[in-house]
Amino acid sequence: MSYSPLAYADSLRIGSIDFVSPDEIKVLLDIEAPDSVALNTGTPRPFPRINGYILIPSDNGYLVGQVEWITVERSQYPKRKGMQDFGLVDLPYPLRKMSLNPLGTLQYDGKDQDGDERYTFKRGVESFPSVGDAVLLPTQKQLRSIVESGENRRVKIGNSPLAANAEVKIDPDRLFGRHLAVLGNTGSGKSCSVAGLIRWSLEAAKKECEQGKEPNARFIVLDPNGEYANTFRDLSKVRVFAVEPNEAIEQLQVPLWFWNSAEWSAFTQASAKTQRPTLIQALRSVRDGSVEASVTPSHEMRRFLRTLVSVIQIERNAGRPWASFPHPKNFFEKILRWQEGLESDATFSNEEMTSLEALSEKISAFRAARGGQWPTYDFTKLEIDEFLTLAQTAHVAFGGGDTDFLPIDADVPREFTGDQLLLSVEANAELLNVSEYVDTMLMRIRTILSDSRMKSVTGDTKDVTLDGWLAEYIGDNQASNGTVTVIDLSLVPAEAVHLITAVIARMTLEALQRYRKLNHGKTLPTVLVMEEAHTFIKRYRDDSDNHDTASICCQVFEKIAREGRKFGLGLVLSSQRPSELSPTVLSQCNSFLLHRISNDRDQELVHKLVPDNLHGLLRDLPSLPSRNAILLGWASELPILVQMNALPESQRPKSDDPDFWEVWSNQSPREVQWKTITDDWQQLALQPEADDSGEDKID
Repeated sequence: MSYSPLAYADSLRIGSIDFVSPDEIKVLLDIEAPDSVALNTGTPRPFPRINGYILIPSDNGYLVGQVEWITVERSQYPKRKGMQDFGLVDLPYPLRKMSLNPLGTLQYDGKDQDGDERYTFKRGVESFPSVGDAVLLPTQKQLRSIVESGENRRVKIGNSPLAANAEVKIDPDRLFGRHLAVLGNTGSGKSCSVAGLIRWSLEAAKKECEQGKEPNARFIVLDPNGEYANTFRDLSKVRVFAVEPNEAIEQLQVPLWFWNSAEWSAFTQASAKTQRPTLIQALRSVRDGSVEASVTPSHEMRRFLRTLVSVIQIERNAGRPWASFPHPKNFFEKILRWQEGLESDATFSNEEMTSLEALSEKISAFRAARGGQWPTYDFTKLEIDEFLTLAQTAHVAFGGGDTDFLPIDADVPREFTGDQLLLSVEANAELLNVSEYVDTMLMRIRTILSDSRMKSVTGDTKDVTLDGWLAEYIGDNQASNGTVTVIDLSLVPAEAVHLITAVIARMTLEALQRYRKLNHGKTLPTVLVMEEAHTFIKRYRDDSDNHDTASICCQVFEKIAREGRKFGLGLVLSSQRPSELSPTVLSQCNSFLLHRISNDRDQELVHKLVPDNLHGLLRDLPSLPSRNAILLGWASELPILVQMNALPESQRPKSDDPDFWEVWSNQSPREVQWKTITDDWQQLALQPEADDSGEDKID
């Protein structure tokens, strides 16, 4: 039996509008409306259904509403259509009502080549309906069009159970370009979703590549729990780095000379007044000293004089030579120690010798003027200006230029060793006359240099070059060495893991910044994935001068969240505790993939982050099953409940729940050799051990 268009449209009617407001529409359901399954839409479909979609005819097509709640109200018995009044008494009768959230407009776009109707969904409502307007069930085609509308739908991530299992596809530019947060309780499927998004994106990109070519993509996964080491093994040329390498895993290396001054200050807990300026000056000196392989006495003197000029300028600008006691005396003692370093050498030229003698004589004059039993140490501004001029003249005589007066950037990644940094700190502390104040900082530096757990990561890096490191960790030209980098942080010592993570993330951002600068504004699209983000991007107090490594790590990711998009760096955060994340980072995430969230504080935060009127949909968060998530934000035309694509066992991150019962019932036996574990833990595996004969042996 076929219906006329008007009769078919009337058969889809389920009720009429009873109340209208900008954020809510209430519907009075007809008595004839389905109460469990709708059979008039082409295929059987559950109705009414919470979070399902309903259509309301409007000027521009159909207004799309999402069901928020359904209720029953007692009212007078309604008159059926065509029924006459036989004088019966009206009795209270249960009427069904439901509330809709207006989402957008579904517009008719004609028919395709096969004669099927085409519809396009757009967010936003231009005109609202009026009370009494009809409310319709969407057809299968209309229901699919609500979810499947949008441009550049390139990567399929799952299906929508609320929209006739329509395919949910995303635009990678929207999903990764403006940062994504994957949030949910442990065991809700976050890690599988993250691994799937990477895999499905690469598979879709490969289909678009020319025959035989691999995608020019770059994914960097920072993995604190060692879950992803084998997840992408079936992909070509996946790079995996860890503290303890093997045949399939390379050695994780983050050299000390990659660290900038803020990271060094945080790790050494350098105080702001004395230790931090000394450390920064030491970093400048040691980075500058590594430029030339062979250093002549003249070059050494030029570097020494440049340091003097810098210190004199700092002291003069601060007014210490004529400030209150003891500042002038401290400055006087400094320049007396400087005089010891102004010794001449046979290789110096006449001009160099003359300038050194003039500078040394000036210091001798200062000494003579401040001798006697009751000396006055105050300097005049004229004296300091003359002293600075002599130091600058000597610096120029030894080959220094005007640009040398500005010290080298303490953060430029030039190579040096830990021992060189120690010597530089000691030398600069002596030069600044603060040696007694830097002992604790020196002790912390020696600690990291002697830590056997860190040597393989930060110390034994003689063969590491900056360009080679970037090629290995970010990816070589045209991603010829693979598209995915997995950095296993599980065995990095706890006191250094935040710092190592911060250095890797910062180096990635700064490399992409320079790439855009040197390539006329073109970016190198890269995605940085941070697992267990609540540990590394944790909110911190910003009222302290001495930031620790955890806050430094968070600040790096805050900068990536704010500026990464401009340089092609997308951020994917995976966390089970969104309430502990940095508000700055979360506010910069434009897309969210929400798995099951049970904690009330986390739910409250998610409600605040989402600008849409999604109260009904977000109430599903505590009851979502595994593999199900709510996709909302910039990456989706409307909030969608998605059943994520299934991943085979071999492609899932190793984050399954422990098999208690199988082990308890001996179905999956476990053998324990605690001696092997403790030897590895105590780092005794390679230490000699005496046997009964008194001879040493290797365990």
